[in-house]
Order: sequence, then structure tokens, then C-alpha cells
Amino acid sequence: MTRSERLLNLLQLLRRYRRPVSAQVLADELGVSIRTLYRDIASLQAQGAMIEGEPGVGYVMKPGFMLPPMMFSSEELDALVLGMRWVADRCDKTLSAGALSTLAKVAAVLPTELRRELEESSLLVGAPLKRPAHKVSTDLLRAAVRAEQKLNITYVDGAGIHSQRVVWPFALVYFDQARVLMCWCELRADFRNFRSDRISAVEQIEERYPKRRSTLLREWRKANDAASRTILPESDSVGY
Repeated sequence: MTRSERLLNLLQLLRRYRRPVSAQVLADELGVSIRTLYRDIASLQAQGAMIEGEPGVGYVMKPGFMLPPMMFSSEELDALVLGMRWVADRCDKTLSAGALSTLAKVAAVLPTELRRELEESSLLVGAPLKRPAHKVSTDLLRAAVRAEQKLNITYVDGAGIHSQRVVWPFALVYFDQARVLMCWCELRADFRNFRSDRISAVEQIEERYPKRRSTLLREWRKANDAASRTILPESDSVGY
């Protein structure tokens, strides 16, 4: 667990308690030492979290702790709600759950009036277009992007031709009807894009690729000028 994840878990834990809770209880639930817990509390307080208490007494957190005073304009709330609803409706179960959880966390710390506006938002997402079935999990593809991990994929292009590729996945692009995995392809020694529904098999290679994904993304952008930067899967592109 990263430090940022641990701090977020601590915040979520403090939300559950309306009365002061001892540092030992918090440390036990998080699986950390008392010393680490004290450091995390101090770090959150320095970042603006309204946590009251002290060692030996206990801690309690007041509402409205992040991004004080956690105010949004109507346009910002509309954008947040619409974006999260789109993800919840259009993406896989993992991202869908993440979107709904995000909305719940934001609603929990909004002032009453803004929380009501968020919950009563009339911006809705229309029924999704039917998308092709996937043979591989997009969770796996996202994990490979995050881990900067090589993949050995079996790809079937639009003409039904199979090919085997070792790729360096650095981004996953979401369209209404398709998901496109952006990669550096070792076979072509160049950037290539693959529709995830046409990936028939994936083998995880226990090896990180030699560049950072942010570097690959910058290099891809340089290789494609802004006027013609079109993200298309390999079988839909000219000359592949």
C-alpha cells in the first residue's frame, strides 16, 4: 500500500467515527505502527484535514475536511456528475464502482445545499451503444499500463488475420463503441494501437518495459502533430 493510499484509508476510517477514537484502534485497523499513525495524522492536519485530538486522548474529524470549503460552481458539479455517470454506465465493473464511490465521497463532504444539487442533477447519460464482447479483461490491460509491464498479445485485425505481438502498453483510450490500447510494438518497432475487443489472448510478461509510460506518451505526441493526431486501431489504419 502506498503512503497516499494509506492516508486516504485513514480519512475514510475517521469518517466512520463520530466520537474520538484512540490511535491504537486506528493503527490496528490500518495495520500500521502507532508512530506511523501519529505521523499520518500530523500530515493530514498539515494538509487541511480538520482532525482534533492528541496522543493518549483520541482523534475525531469534523466534516468538510478536504478542499476547504469544498465549494463547486453549478457547472463544476454538472461536469463531475455527468463524467462519473458516464464512467459508471460505459466502463467495466471496476471503473463503474470507482465512479460511484467517487460521487459518494464527494457528496459526503459537500455543504447541504450543494449535496442536494449533486444528488438532484438532471444531467443523465443515454443508453450505451452495443459494444463487441471482450475476450480479455480491461482490468488486466489497465493494470499493465499502470505497472509499465510488457504484454504478449494475440491480435485479430478487421480482415481476420491473427498476429502475435509483444507490446509496451502506455494508454487505454475509451470510445463509445470501442476501447483502444496504445502501445509501442516490438514487432513493428513503432507505435501501434489495438482495439481491445480484437485482442483474443494476453500473456503477462514479468518484465517492465525500458521507458516510462509518460515518456512513451510524450514521444507518441511528438510523432503525431496536433492536426492529425487520430487514435485508430491497427486494422483501421493505412499501411499497417
